This record gives sequence, C-alpha cells and structure tokens, in this order.
Amino acid sequence: MAKGTVAWKIIKEHLVSGKMEPGEEIAIKIDQTLTQDATGTMAYLELEAMGVPRVRTELSVSYIDHNMLQTDFRNPDDHKYLMSVAKRFGIWLSKPGNGICHQVHVERFAKPGKTLLGSDSHTPTSGGVGMLAIGAGGLDVAAAMAGEPFYLKMPKIVGVKLTGKMPDWVTAKDIILELLRRLTVKGGLGKIFEYFGEGVKELSVPERSTITNMGAELGATTSIFPSDEVTRAYLKAQGRDKDWIELLPDPGAEYDEVIEINLSELEPLIAQPHSPDNVVPVREIEGIKVDQVVIGSCTNSSFVDLTRSAKLLEGRKVHPDVVFAVAPGSKQALELITENGGLLSFLKAGARILESACGPCIGMGYAPPSGGVSVRSFNRNFEGRSGTPDAKVYLASPETCVACAIAGEIIDPRRLAKETGAKWIRVEMPDRFPYGDEAFIEPLSPEEAEKVEIYRGPNIKPLPPFDELPDRLEGEVTLIVGDNITTDHIMPAGAKILPLRSNIYAISEYVYHYVDQEFVPRIKAVKEKGKAGVIIGGENYGQGSSREHAALAPRFLGVRAVIAKSFARIHHANLVNFGIVPLEFTDKSDYDKFSLGDEIEIPELTKRLREGKEVLVVNKTTGDEIVCRYNLTPYQVEVLLGGGRLNYIKRKQSQEVAR
Repeated sequence: MAKGTVAWKIIKEHLVSGKMEPGEEIAIKIDQTLTQDATGTMAYLELEAMGVPRVRTELSVSYIDHNMLQTDFRNPDDHKYLMSVAKRFGIWLSKPGNGICHQVHVERFAKPGKTLLGSDSHTPTSGGVGMLAIGAGGLDVAAAMAGEPFYLKMPKIVGVKLTGKMPDWVTAKDIILELLRRLTVKGGLGKIFEYFGEGVKELSVPERSTITNMGAELGATTSIFPSDEVTRAYLKAQGRDKDWIELLPDPGAEYDEVIEINLSELEPLIAQPHSPDNVVPVREIEGIKVDQVVIGSCTNSSFVDLTRSAKLLEGRKVHPDVVFAVAPGSKQALELITENGGLLSFLKAGARILESACGPCIGMGYAPPSGGVSVRSFNRNFEGRSGTPDAKVYLASPETCVACAIAGEIIDPRRLAKETGAKWIRVEMPDRFPYGDEAFIEPLSPEEAEKVEIYRGPNIKPLPPFDELPDRLEGEVTLIVGDNITTDHIMPAGAKILPLRSNIYAISEYVYHYVDQEFVPRIKAVKEKGKAGVIIGGENYGQGSSREHAALAPRFLGVRAVIAKSFARIHHANLVNFGIVPLEFTDKSDYDKFSLGDEIEIPELTKRLREGKEVLVVNKTTGDEIVCRYNLTPYQVEVLLGGGRLNYIKRKQSQEVAR
C-alpha cells in the first residue's frame, strides 16, 4: 500500500471518512471547485435545487469557455444565467474570452496541497502545481459546493519515475503519449499517477500540466507532480507567492506500482485516429497529406507551447494546401505572445487566430473537411468529435503540428529541422506574467448577493423529478454497443447540441444520435409500455468527458440499468448519481446472450443491493439467467435506492432540519 507520496499526503489531510486502502470507499473534503459553461448550467441548477444560500468551499470558479458560438439566444442566455448565479452564490466568474478553465485555473487559482473538484474530465490539469484535482459529474461538484464531501474508492498510487533528459524536439506531450502507448485508455482505472525522479526538474509547470491533463485519457482518477522550486518560481511570477508550499514525496515513499520512463529514449510520437492510445512514432507514418492543423485546447495552448511554435514558424510559411489555426489557451498567454512577437510570427506565417476557448476540441467550430486529415495538439480524437463524422484526427505536440503545417504532410519535426535548419529553443518563464484578471468577476458579499435575481432564459429548464429504484425491474434491451463507448457517443457535443445543455427535455432527443438514430423513439415506446430501458455495453463503457448529461438524459428517457463488461470511473459515478444501476457481467461471454428488444426482468433488485448479493438478470425472451455483479460502495447503494444523489442530499438535509 502506498504511503508517504504527495497524493497520499493530500488525501490523508483531507480525509473525512474511510480507510486509505486501495478499493475502499473514502470521502474527502473539497477545497475548490470549477465548472465550465457546457456542464455548469446543469450543475448550478442542481445547486439551486439543494437550497443552500452560498457555496461552502474555500473557492469556487465558474468559467465560460465551451459554448462560445453565439448563433442564437441559447448560449448567451446560459452565460447570463451563469453570471447571475455566480453573483448570487459567492462564486468567481471567468468571462468569455478569458481562456480555457483548466489553463486559467492553473495560472490564477490552483494551490499545492489543496483539493479541486471540477465538472470536466480534464480538471487534473491543476495537478501540475501539486494539487489533487479530480474530474467529476456536475452533481458531484454541486454537492461539493453545498459542503458535501466527495466520495470515491481509494485509488492505487502509481509512481511514474522520470529519468534522463529529453532530447531536442521531444516534449511533455510525448511523455504522456508514451504512457498511453504502454497502458491504453483503460490503463489508469482506479489509479492516481504521481510523477517523481530527476526528470521532473526538466519540466516547467505548463509542461507538467500537459501531462496531468492527458492523464484523463488513461482513465486515471487524477495525476500529480510534486510542488518544488519550479512550482515556486511559477507561482511567484503569477504574483501568488503565498499560495506556494513545498510538497514532496518522503525519501522512503512507497508506491503501489512504479513505471519508469527514460526521457533520453523518447522520440516525437503521434496518436492516430480514433483513440488517444493509438500511438506510434511520427517517423513511422510520415508522408500522409494534411488538410488542417490546429494548436490549442487545455492540453497544449500555454505560453510555452505558443512561444516555441511561433519561433519555429519565424521566416516560414504554412503549406498552401493546409489551413492552420492557433487558439491561445488564455488571455494571459495571448498577452504574452503579443508582447514577445509570437503573435506576429503566426500571422506572418499565414495562421488563423481563434478565440481563447475550447473551440475545435469539442466540435465547436473549425471542423475539418469531409474525409480530411487534421493534426491537433489536443487530448482526444474520438470519431466525429471534431464535428466532421469521417475526419481523421491525429494528436501530437505543438512542435510536430507546426512541422506538419509547414510540410503539408505528417513529418517528424527532427527531419524538418534537418531540412530547413530550424533550431530547438528552450522557453524561459517570465519574471512576471500579465495576470489577465480584468476578465474575472469577483464574488459579491453575502449582503449584496441576497439582492441578486437569477436570470433564466427560455431554454433553461429545471431538473425533472426522478422516482426511487423499484425492487423489481422490468425492461427491454434498447441498445447494444461495443467496447470503449465514449460519452461523445452517448451525448454528442458540437455546435448543434451543446447549446441544449441547460434543457434536459430538448437535449435528450440526441442521446446516441450518431450511433443509432432509432434509439430515442425506441426507448420512448418502451417507456410508454411502463417498462425500463436497458443498455448492454462492452469494456470501458462511458470513457472520455465527465458530461453528466450522458447519464441524466438517458435516465430522463427511461434507462434504469446499464449492463457492461466494465465502466469508466466518472460515467459510472454519474449513472449512480441519476439512479441508473451499473451492472457488470460476472462472465463477460454473457454479453453475447442479449439481442435488441429482449424482454428483461431483474427481480429483488433493491433487496440484493442492500444485502450485497449478486444481481440476477433474467432474459425472458431467451430464458437465460445471467448473474451480474456491481462495483458499488455502501454510500452509492443508498444513493441508487433513493433514485439519485439529488434525492439523497435533499432527504439528508430534511433530516438535519428535523433534528
């Protein structure tokens, strides 16, 4: 069992209940929360439903960075709602254009030794400064803002020992791509990745944050670096000297597992379509023609990434057949490349400059052409996520992206350097960053906050009520899907669907829209018969984004159980939060015993959950009886029985008032 590590120390300091043994349920105190506008509207509707007058965290921040295309009233209405909620509940607000939540949070709020819960799967970005930062569904974040602890199973703590020194043209992106190549998108389930060793000193805070950001693609609970002198210098340059503490692993720290990466042996890597773990050396796939290149996202749009990319472009042009765009990750980063001339280098090379926002990463503009090849410095390349169903998206470092933009084809940046004389540069941190705080709205005093009226546009709808879990579940198989189904498959993003995030009635019409357009009418017909919808899934069901709509919308439509070979962590929690029972096949070959439309019965469901017994699933159509297990803590069982976490919290608050 791990002991004396950075993550272990933070968990111990914040432990509310439970034993710190891998697999045991623990509850931890949450110091900070963050939301973004694609998940935040629902999270704050949930917070309102809890009836608390003001957030009870040390700090909560609402970021507007996802739904930035204002093609009609819906997104700006959501933004106005978020601004009024922030004023009413004592929350910081980051206005549109201030930047991507994860990068801005690292710059202005993340603190070593503190805990952060965010309604976005890439919240672990703040682990780059030694913070225990975890992504979760919006309801879990709303509960944390209401003063509730965060429940999870104690993860294993995996030490990633970095040795050696990175060669030129090898970057932090290549370190995390190497981990994905070795471990796959399922390799981090139930684990925290903690980086240590001499190689850590090679990495600046923005580079560390690239690695912790993409730890989400491993399925990890979170990733974290120590807080050392590199961290101290970064926070000092941000004017946040007082936020720094030294936080290092003990000399004899024990990890549950250790993985070693010799940085000296790495080379430029690239993830091929359509998964972040489909990783190969860039040199192995050179020559593929490229249509589009973009640098940005919360993974690789820092001052370091942009400055080095701009330097590589000096005196060079983007290939005539390539459309190249740059999306600075924050107002701060944009100010810095404006001051140092990097912005002019991009413009002179022929680049488009996009807004400081998530943008193309979630299919919110800048989609590739039909069948096009797009090389991006992003974290995900799921099929269709870019907004173009048949696009081929590759993931690489910003430096590799720039090389491809110049060459017009996928090319190893080392080869381009040899052919063009391009030089590798080391980016030094400035003595002082421009803070960019002009785009923040500070929380009001409690007295002023009480006077605020919350704005609600016509697209903002309250949460529907949900009933308790019945003891006997009767349903039909309404969908069968394979391995690694993502939350993008379940509840798509993009410019058409994202604006509906605050309207569960409207967005539910798009559940599994690009997988099976008959799913919604099919489950509606099942619901009309008074039966529940049952989904059959493969391995790692629900990987990817933390979007709770991928559980909330199916629950609204009538899904009451998902039976899968295994589940991704955040989606599993979201299913529980909204009263959908996540069952796992005891024998994975039983997956093949179901067909679309099969009638299903689950007898004594609540009784078996209460008693900790395996659940029997009867396929009434075939006569098969399938034994299923579940990976639920006692707390999650209580949440499920009551129909979801919101019901559970309301019931708990009523009992406290009654006492």
